[in-house]
Amino acid sequence: MILDIVKYGDPILTRRADEVKEFDRELHLLIDNMFETMYVAPGVGLAAPQVGVLKRLFVMDCGSKKDPKHKVALINPVIELGEGEQMGEEGCLSFPGIFFEVKRPERVVVRAQDIDGTEFRLDVMDLEARCAAHETDHLDGELFIDYLSPLKRDLVKRKIKKRIKHGDW
Repeated sequence: MILDIVKYGDPILTRRADEVKEFDRELHLLIDNMFETMYVAPGVGLAAPQVGVLKRLFVMDCGSKKDPKHKVALINPVIELGEGEQMGEEGCLSFPGIFFEVKRPERVVVRAQDIDGTEFRLDVMDLEARCAAHETDHLDGELFIDYLSPLKRDLVKRKIKKRIKHGDW
């Protein structure tokens, strides 16, 4: 089932998500729906708060969508290591049509749980590292516009207000 993606302005996007404690059928269904929503959007990552669920989990697939090893759900993720630096254009499904350069770690090591609650580590580089850092930020109530200078952030917010006024948000 395709879920509605929450857009910037909804307070859920700035709240810290709660730890997942129940690894049940409902969680499996949520994760399946999040993958489906992310692929249709289209995007490479989607955090639960972006679909109105204040839980510490996100899904990502930075591959070709044909290679299952790139399709991963991270539950209760913690970034244990972020090293190096990469600068690149970033977007967000909660900010449709808005892109800008963001500095992120080049490599990220994340400790998380899988859909059954088993702990694992994910060691990723480049786009996958960017995605893991971006989605983990969502779980902490941080947004990619927080990386902008105050002037640029104000410009983005004004652009969004204008789009809301025109019914385009």
